[in-house]
Amino acid sequence: MHHHKNIVLIGMPGAGKSTVGVVLAKSLGMRFIDTDILIQERTGRMLQEILDEDGPDAFGRIEEETVLSLHAEHAVIATGGSVVCSEAAMAHLKAGGVVVYLEISYDEMERRLKNIMTRGIVLLPGQSLRGMYDERVPLYERYADLTVASSGEGLESVVGNVLEVV
Repeated sequence: MHHHKNIVLIGMPGAGKSTVGVVLAKSLGMRFIDTDILIQERTGRMLQEILDEDGPDAFGRIEEETVLSLHAEHAVIATGGSVVCSEAAMAHLKAGGVVVYLEISYDEMERRLKNIMTRGIVLLPGQSLRGMYDERVPLYERYADLTVASSGEGLESVVGNVLEVV
């Protein structure tokens, strides 16, 4: 099955977007793009450095610009968890592809994010992990064309489930 459109993976930090994305791209013979890595390449900085030095608003602007500058075809695109906070970025991604929400439970996310301080997770000042989770679920649901459960599943089965729906 050849996709001219992109497959865009959205979801919480720790949902497996990058890992699933690489395997998916291999399975489908598509390019793989990770927008977090593009941000690091564009800025020459780690995500966590941008967050620590410039704050979440500036990070959001950089993320939005990076996504808007992306004109990919035939690609699997793994996005940062916060990309859904930008309507412009999501409109751009949706125009070029099918958006797949990798859904995980709060407990699963917490378990996977043991070392949260190095992950470049966009928390607003004073916001807890739980607060971030609850705020973003409706955004992922709003933008998703398709939803695939990623909690408690092995990598292969999540990839298989995505392959079934795209």
